[in-house]
Amino acid sequence: MPRRWVAALACLVALVALACEGGGAAAPRPTRGTPSPGATGGIAALGDSITTGFGSCLVLASCQRNSWSTGDGLRVDSIYRRLLDDDTALRGKAHNHARPGARAASLAGQAEAAVRDRADLVTVLIGANDVCRGGVEAMTPVTEFRREIDRGLRVLRTGRPKARVLVVSIPDLYRLWEVGHTDERAVRVWRRGLCPALLANPTSDDPLDQARRANVRERIGAYNKQLAAACRAYGSRCRQDGGAVHRVRFTLDLVNPLDWFHPNAAGQDRLAEVTWRAWGLSG
Repeated sequence: MPRRWVAALACLVALVALACEGGGAAAPRPTRGTPSPGATGGIAALGDSITTGFGSCLVLASCQRNSWSTGDGLRVDSIYRRLLDDDTALRGKAHNHARPGARAASLAGQAEAAVRDRADLVTVLIGANDVCRGGVEAMTPVTEFRREIDRGLRVLRTGRPKARVLVVSIPDLYRLWEVGHTDERAVRVWRRGLCPALLANPTSDDPLDQARRANVRERIGAYNKQLAAACRAYGSRCRQDGGAVHRVRFTLDLVNPLDWFHPNAAGQDRLAEVTWRAWGLSG
């Protein structure tokens, strides 16, 4: 082969190699942010039926795969699933200790379980049952609510002092009454006794019923203030959502069609979105 053809061929091979090296490399997979939790002890969820995914699988039972916090199902882009995008060492290290009916008094016991898990990330969403366990007179007093929240957080701070904690505000249940009390399907279910402090006589405009609902609304606001204050007292390892969850404007499209109260999968996904942003784990 003539020398000039050999030289030309060599140049062509060099150009192809450069092209493959520069333009043919796979682009890095985009991430949603770097959580940098500092460890891989996993995530633990504390709270009530909302965090268990209750009613989100079209049965009136917990459905933890749809939990906004620790769910591993495909329908909800939970905090746990978002964390896995950046740290695969977290796989299988999601622990859900929330329980339907749990009130603030249950938080310490759940926190003890999170300590046993050696969790490095902990979410807390509790308080709806302190409102909903009966009539207005049965609601947990604000001072007692704060005392129980402090007790639960103290267990975390003592047992897992380096864990990062997210304390979530209670959803706006009054808003749910506003959008649902004119819907016959929701009213029919609510009349069976769901959250009577708020939802008893859901269509009534009697002044006493209006005052009762206003009382519930005020109590939730007071609880949320105490949740924020307890988180501040905890220290720099605790982040409060700044009322982000309470500001979610729930519609009937975001709750399940069985009790018209608990978030469906879409509602759980919405909770995951706002709490992820509020926690500041995304870059």
